Amino acid sequence: MASLNREVLRTGSGTMIASSTSKTPVCCSARYNLAVLAFFGFFILYALRVNLSVALVDMVDSNTTLANNRTSKECAEHSASIKVIHNHTIPGGYIASKVGGKLLLGFGILGTAVFTLFTPIAADIGVGALIALRALEGLGEGVTFPAMHAMWSSWAPPLERSKLLSISYAGAQLGTVVSLPLSGIICVYMDWTYVFYFFGIVGIIWFVLWIWLVSNTPETHKTISHQEKEYILSSLKNQLSSQKSVPWIPMLKSLPLWAIVVAHFSYNWTFYTLLTLLPTYMKEILRFNVQENGILSAVPYFGCWLCMIMSGQAADHLRAKWNFSTVCVRKFFSLIGMIGPAVFLVAAGFIGCDYSLAVAFLTISTTLGGFCSSGFSINHLDIAPSYAGILLGITNTFATIPGMIGPVIAKSLTPENTIREWQTVFWIAAAINVFGAIFFTLFGKGEVQNWALDDHHGHRN
Repeated sequence: MASLNREVLRTGSGTMIASSTSKTPVCCSARYNLAVLAFFGFFILYALRVNLSVALVDMVDSNTTLANNRTSKECAEHSASIKVIHNHTIPGGYIASKVGGKLLLGFGILGTAVFTLFTPIAADIGVGALIALRALEGLGEGVTFPAMHAMWSSWAPPLERSKLLSISYAGAQLGTVVSLPLSGIICVYMDWTYVFYFFGIVGIIWFVLWIWLVSNTPETHKTISHQEKEYILSSLKNQLSSQKSVPWIPMLKSLPLWAIVVAHFSYNWTFYTLLTLLPTYMKEILRFNVQENGILSAVPYFGCWLCMIMSGQAADHLRAKWNFSTVCVRKFFSLIGMIGPAVFLVAAGFIGCDYSLAVAFLTISTTLGGFCSSGFSINHLDIAPSYAGILLGITNTFATIPGMIGPVIAKSLTPENTIREWQTVFWIAAAINVFGAIFFTLFGKGEVQNWALDDHHGHRN
């Protein structure tokens, strides 16, 4: 199997420039090895992120200190508050551009894993300690995506971006798929404390492999072939800036950047609401026990994982073989990935207690969201590859807001956990999703912006 032997770029005047590159193998290539290692990194990151939502049920039922003198409803509210403290910040992207994504991402996941190992101790101390610990985990989690975007700005050839990024970030979905049922099984057959010990140790093992095998750029990679290095560098030579300072003012004035911000904010409203409250919905509305809860809560994210992998392949195929413009592909995939989930999310609220249909609709809704991985989610690399990590830090800062307020609002709207209350939650999430899709379609771009190039020629791909 071989990668594309041709990179096509459009200049600002519309002139086509083709740069021929020799065929480079995909199997065992350094760039795809990076994608696979990143895949497992985000797998572990999201496993560490979601395991509390399942383990907390047993933590409460076991009358631990965390549940002391509190009703299950109050503890459920704490689970939402604890889980969504994720500090995806602008500084994470800026630091990644200065020190390199390898160390920032590696230590971000390592820190999250180490803090996870101390979760049982924090739970014994009390709710305050557990919230503080989860907040510290959020600091580690928050730098990971900007760090990975910063690395891909040096590693991903333009016509392979969708494939490479969808592979690496799909690990987040599979981590959710595996963590939810596995955490339930561990709680049933062992003890809830082992949920945190197991995933914490796996995270430390991944960190050792990451530091050993990964490099920030193709130039510094020890085992990359000369052929592959030249292929990557030649494909990116007209897209990267040599400016030493970050063009903050034109960057923050860029409408294409704000189109990504709005889309990311809207998408995350639905994502975080479901991620934090889907186990509760399964338990309180559909009445499944802990083990079934974990398995059925994971089904939608398995669908999303498959969709991310396939959409990445499809997006690059449309651009390379069918000559679809980058902006058309990004907008098309974003529309499917945001409006599709909105439709099925609303539908899920109107099927009553039909358990199988509810799971089917929620699965389809979450699955279709996977199309966004090849839409607005990687558009940062299209409009400003040199500053992709910083841009993702900016968009993630705004996209974290739904993670903090979305589940809180959802909980306040479902005091009695009735189907009618959940319908309101789904309607709000769907409306926000549709708005974000329309805004990105109107104002999103697919070419490198002038402010992101030191020569201001505005090369396009």
